Amino acid sequence: GDHVAVHDISFTVQKGEIFGILGPNGAGKTTTVEMVMGLRKPDRGTVEVLGMNPQQQSATLRQQIGIQLQQAALPDNIKVWEALSLFASFYNKTVSWEKLIEQWGLSDKRNARFGKLSGGQKQRLFIALALLNDPELVFLDEITTGLDPQARRHTWELIKTIQAQGKTVVLVTHFMDEAETLCDRIAVVDSGRIIALDTP
Repeated sequence: GDHVAVHDISFTVQKGEIFGILGPNGAGKTTTVEMVMGLRKPDRGTVEVLGMNPQQQSATLRQQIGIQLQQAALPDNIKVWEALSLFASFYNKTVSWEKLIEQWGLSDKRNARFGKLSGGQKQRLFIALALLNDPELVFLDEITTGLDPQARRHTWELIKTIQAQGKTVVLVTHFMDEAETLCDRIAVVDSGRIIALDTP
């Protein structure tokens, strides 16, 4: 309709940084990131990701980015190893999902069904799935929502590990402490506009 979710937003993400998009629910954060990832078509403007147009080169781009969506889910009965094996089949190039299971602390849950995992374990699985294709750029959308404080802190450490591996991270959050702790730069979004963009 006549509601403008994203209004004249412009930003650049530097290679190797954790770039935060911070703002309240309904500010336009997820809509912005969905356009950047090629999941939603902008009405106007230009988007370039890793030198590609996400609308025109979506298949090529998705081989080089990792995505953890805000509303992510898997069938309750799929096992951890089955999910990783399935998602690995979607990519031309992958890292070992066996190593990802170990790296992300899921070894003892390898044969567990998704529906039986805790919130933190599900988030670790979604991160592992986002890293299967060894992406240059990783999008994490509201990754710690609903987690208890201990699981949130652990997830923060995992995000720092992703950056330490030389990857660029775009982190969407509405938690100010999360953005302050993790991000090299932050874009504050409100009512579809960037109202501040700088270091924490």
